Amino acid sequence: MHKLITVIVDKGQCEDAMEAALEAGAMGGTIVNARGSGIHETSRLFAMDIEPEKEMLMIIADTDSTDGIVDSIYRNMKMDEPGNGIIYVQNVVAAYGLAK
Repeated sequence: MHKLITVIVDKGQCEDAMEAALEAGAMGGTIVNARGSGIHETSRLFAMDIEPEKEMLMIIADTDSTDGIVDSIYRNMKMDEPGNGIIYVQNVVAAYGLAK
């Protein structure tokens, strides 16, 4: 009945992703600060490792509206270009306290 849409982007871009989601019918979302840890995530500056900061947006949406929300985020965030982020969708077994 519900899906969890997770969007991972560079820090400072989650607000844009949330706006795109709201335009497509999302009721809200949660933004969490994160940090990349993949093999391509670390760069060096003055002999110090710099790990890019990320933001993660989590949206619980009705199954019927999930595709539209994902499409809106994908287009607005230009996710078809490498390095612009990741979107994935998971099934939600149960959700409580959601606003209608």
